[in-house]
Amino acid sequence: MAPVKNGRVLFNSVPEGFPEPGKTTVYDASQTIDPDTVPLEGGFLVKVLELSIDPYMRGRMRAPEKKSYSPPFALGQPLVSHGVGVVLRSEHSKVKAGDHVYGMLEHQNYIVKKDLFLLQTFENPNKLPWSAFIGVLGMPGKTAFMAWREYSQAKKGETVFVSTGAGPVGSLVIQIAKSQGLKVIGSAGSEEKVQFMKEIGADVAFNYKTTNTAEVLEKEGPIDIYWDNVGGETLDAALDAASLGARFIECGMISGYNTGGAPVKNLANVIGKSISMHGFIVSRLEEKHSAAFFAEIPPKVASGEIKYREDKYNGLETVGDVLLAVQKGTNKAKAVIHVADE
Repeated sequence: MAPVKNGRVLFNSVPEGFPEPGKTTVYDASQTIDPDTVPLEGGFLVKVLELSIDPYMRGRMRAPEKKSYSPPFALGQPLVSHGVGVVLRSEHSKVKAGDHVYGMLEHQNYIVKKDLFLLQTFENPNKLPWSAFIGVLGMPGKTAFMAWREYSQAKKGETVFVSTGAGPVGSLVIQIAKSQGLKVIGSAGSEEKVQFMKEIGADVAFNYKTTNTAEVLEKEGPIDIYWDNVGGETLDAALDAASLGARFIECGMISGYNTGGAPVKNLANVIGKSISMHGFIVSRLEEKHSAAFFAEIPPKVASGEIKYREDKYNGLETVGDVLLAVQKGTNKAKAVIHVADE
């Protein structure tokens, strides 16, 4: 085979606010690769099929001296996120051509990997789209299932409030909560997203951009569980509307990711209402809950019992625009970059 383009999305500069397409990240099409002859040196060649764009990626767009739970992206090097690829060639004893891999993949068309570090091979017996494995069956789905299982202490008849309820994490939380007999309040940022929350069972669904969150929670609460994806004013409203002994599951705080932080004024309610607040990183829960996740969720996705949506974009060239859309919340569903057909 003649050499083919090996496009890459490079981390080009640390943003001060929202990531800027063409400045924070740059698409580079200067490299080529010959998939038939590129040296593997005991590793394997992956053709990238699908890549995930997630809110947490903004936190990795930082200077290396700024510490966090995840490493920063390296300037001048490809972005990395969860993805799915197919193995084209292999010299690795545990990987064979035709295998599919899931895990952390560079944002480029072809990658030679030395080993399975942060990767795993997997099967797809239900013949689901590969993109499902970076959404409802990947990190976002695990996030919803595992943290709910670990921290919610949910009881039938309780009320849960889910912010970003139409996203890949929040939408699964809504469906799990409804299956356990809870009343579900969900918020999102568009009428289309509100409609999706209603379709998956939310008892109360509203657009936080046109409806006052505090007023909805005062009317429909008090809330026993809050699944927090946004922080800021929404967290403040939830603290005011919390019941005695409420559980807050702190998954994300995107309202402050691009502004340096969003202040929270009502934290004293944690004391007065004996609220438990649980922050988490999903990788720390996987060992405990992974078996239950794979036993319960894939069959329900395959049968249609669990519903999910995707906002799919074609080509690595779109990554910069999609990163910005996810940070601003203008994407319509789980953001997926379709890199290539198999």
